[in-house]
Amino acid sequence: MSERHGAETTGDQQRPLVVAIDGPSGSGKSSTARGVAQRLNLAFIDTGAMYRALTWLALRHRVSLADEPAVAQLAREARFKISTDPDAPTIGVNGHDVTGASRSPEVSAAVSAVATNLEVRAELVERQRELIAKAHCGIVAEGRDITTVVAPDAQVRVLLVADPSARVARRHAELGERVDPAAVKDQVIRRDRDDSAVAQFHSAAPGVIVLDSTFLTLDEVIDAICALIPEPYACRLAASDMAATREEVTG
Repeated sequence: MSERHGAETTGDQQRPLVVAIDGPSGSGKSSTARGVAQRLNLAFIDTGAMYRALTWLALRHRVSLADEPAVAQLAREARFKISTDPDAPTIGVNGHDVTGASRSPEVSAAVSAVATNLEVRAELVERQRELIAKAHCGIVAEGRDITTVVAPDAQVRVLLVADPSARVARRHAELGERVDPAAVKDQVIRRDRDDSAVAQFHSAAPGVIVLDSTFLTLDEVIDAICALIPEPYACRLAASDMAATREEVTG
């Protein structure tokens, strides 16, 4: 990626703008993060997609998710290909485009077993940090532990929350009416419960802004996060009319 807006000079160093957004399932963090990235002309990464892609890979190769060392080894050997363009986010693993397949009900039902594997998390956190570091144009990253573990030094850190009933309704709308509502509720509530054992996303760490999206539109949530951008960055973003340079990255 070419270097462009979003960099702040501190002494002789430049720090690209990083916006970190965490939240439970259905809080709207993916749509919000993409919207913020589009509005500010930044790169975008959905870190949860990496866990989903790895889950797809484990299921494809019939690796038992209960065999944590085997799944961790699969993570260490996995080759991810990720688009950081918020207009067309895609993810591939080991030569397979799994953007759609990683959102299947089978993967959704199994992803918690992968996401709560501590060796897997350690491996993917390092890769996520590398991807963020490569985003010289600045990046919006979303997930479960971005504000606390992956990018605790991000200039903007937000915990996006919403009422559980609203979160379930949003996820059901996202998946479609043909999906069993009870299965959607189980997916949202159970995954939050499972993932909360390894990631803090129900309460904000010091310095993290809590934003409740229950009664806000998507545009209102995006507005609220964009308003948090520190002035030096906001001025540069407003002044810049350069086209975004985004690319597929491997990690």
